[in-house]
Amino acid sequence: MKSIKQFFLFFFIIGLYSEAIAQFEKDSLRVLFVGNSYTSISNMPHLASLISDSTKVKLVTSKSTAGGATLSNHWNGEKELKTKDAICTGLYDIVVIQGHSLETIENKDDFFKYSKMLCDLVKESGATPYLYVTWSRQKYSHIQDTISRVYLEAAKENDCDLIMVGEAWKLARAIRPDIGLYMPDGSHQNDLGAFLNACLFVGKFTGEIPSSLSTSYRIKDANGEQVLLFWENALDVELCQKVASEFFINVR
Repeated sequence: MKSIKQFFLFFFIIGLYSEAIAQFEKDSLRVLFVGNSYTSISNMPHLASLISDSTKVKLVTSKSTAGGATLSNHWNGEKELKTKDAICTGLYDIVVIQGHSLETIENKDDFFKYSKMLCDLVKESGATPYLYVTWSRQKYSHIQDTISRVYLEAAKENDCDLIMVGEAWKLARAIRPDIGLYMPDGSHQNDLGAFLNACLFVGKFTGEIPSSLSTSYRIKDANGEQVLLFWENALDVELCQKVASEFFINVR
């Protein structure tokens, strides 16, 4: 009996060791998110990292954000931002660049100017730049086409790829018009909107959308206690998975 127990214990330990090795050898990508509250609210970069645990590539995410920041704020180090230092010293694989929600509408020249300067800096650092196409404000859905078009022009000018978040929001609302992605201000993303955004980034950077997404995600605080980062009902999560999957399949 003792030898049988030792036999099973041996294979149990081997299994744990193999699992640990697999985690250690899992591919990873270091991703810096540059933007403002459209990036940072609901801890979207961290949520993307947690979702990526269910893929073959782990996203290790960081952010350089400030409320209301424009691309010129990032370049000039305003609003206490140190984005250029982060890009140059962070050893990132990917840098995501998100402009102010109205920058492509109200200050297109600056958007083109500073998106180019930032993309050039990202490339010089050895990382790959991506432009984060934002969504229109809830009452002004008609401007989404303009936002997307300006980002597409910038991507062409900078020879870089895009994450078409705004277009994915449009698709989600077409599938289910009552879907709630906005906060009450009709501008910022709520938790579900941030979750959809995170799924899009995971799909783009890892090459896959998890076939089954959890309805809740937790992190540990400084004391090691579990903190709920995200929770939504299964139907809403399923819709985000569907939109992200269909959008990923159709645009990649």
